Order: sequence, then C-alpha cells, then structure tokens
Amino acid sequence: GEPAAKSSRWGKDYFPNVDVVTQNGDRVRFYDDLIKDRIVLISFIFTSCTDLCPLTTARIAQVVDRLRDEIGKDIFVLSITVDPENDTPDKLRTFADAFYTGPGWTFITGKPADIRAINSKLGNKSGVATQHRNEIVLGNDKTGEWTRNSPFADIENLELAIRDMDPDWRDRRHVRQDALAADHDPQGLTIGREPGQVLFKKICAPCHTVGVTDHIGPDL
Repeated sequence: GEPAAKSSRWGKDYFPNVDVVTQNGDRVRFYDDLIKDRIVLISFIFTSCTDLCPLTTARIAQVVDRLRDEIGKDIFVLSITVDPENDTPDKLRTFADAFYTGPGWTFITGKPADIRAINSKLGNKSGVATQHRNEIVLGNDKTGEWTRNSPFADIENLELAIRDMDPDWRDRRHVRQDALAADHDPQGLTIGREPGQVLFKKICAPCHTVGVTDHIGPDL
C-alpha cells in the first residue's frame, strides 16, 4: 500500500497519548505503552459486528499464527473498538479469546472521545461503527514508516508486508525479493477470477472447517 504518512508527521506528537483499557481490564497509555518503538499491526473492530469484523480478525489470527515467534517480541497487534460506548473490556475479552489467547495482541476500548480521536488519527474518521474502514494499518514507530493494507490480501503477501516493516528483515530478504516477485501476480489476487478453492481458503476457511470440527464459525 501507499505510505500513510511520512516520518515527520506520525509519532509521539501525532498520536493521542491517552489512557485506554485493554481486554484484560488493564489501563495503559496509548502511545507510550502500545505504539512507542514498536512494529504494529492495527485493526478496527466492534464486538457486535457479525460479518467483516470477525472475518478480519480471523484473517489476522492466521497471520499471527505464521508470525507466532515474533508476536509480543518484535511485532505487536492492536485491535481498536469503533464502538467504545458499548464495547466493555469483558466484551472485548470474549471476542478476542475466540481468535487468540497468546501474548502480543491487545484489544482496546476507553472513553468514547479518546477512542474516536485515536481512530481518526489512524484514518478511521466515521462515527458510525458499521461504516468503519475495513483495512489494517501497519507501522514502525522507530522508523516512522506507516502504510495501509487489506486483511483479505494473499496471506503470504500480508505476512511479508508486516515483516517488511522491519528494516533488518528487508535487508536480509533483499536478494530473494526479485525471485519472489517473479512468482507472484503483481496485481494481487482478484476475487472475480479466483477458483472456488482459493476463494474458500481466503474468505471462508479463517472461520469455518469442512467436515472436521467447529472452528470460530460452525463446521460447513
């Protein structure tokens, strides 16, 4: 995606350093405790959402599984409610536990005005929960690099986009990048020309199994 901001604009003076509350009921400072010096993947959710929020979160859970050794150490995931009036820490905890119970993924709520201010700074300016942006924001606070991406991108490409926020990782894989690019569709996958199996893996499989067991959604 296109860079969302230049390093001179996004940083400690850009993000509201307000108190927010995690799914575990912990009170933390948004910038100091969740953004500062970190590589972050940020998503927007609300717990009463029944379609794209669970799907987005399930897609992120798939990526988190691929990045498991780095989550909570080098890479941190942050899901921010767009419905702070209704999303209590307990509701966020129930929602979060359906997808991931390990370290490094924080779901936050807080005072509605503070949460709206944070969301607005991240480009999610709608005050209507159902109209929030269905995208993720990737950032590296140390380097000041910020970009947007889609949670529905090819899972390997999404993993690489997150890893690429780390300059050291970029340097290590620079030699391999040309060979990798030759194997990928530069336009990305488009739903209109994907075979059914690929569509199922991309859209349905994050939540549903077939003839095995219930996952996040019921078995199909």
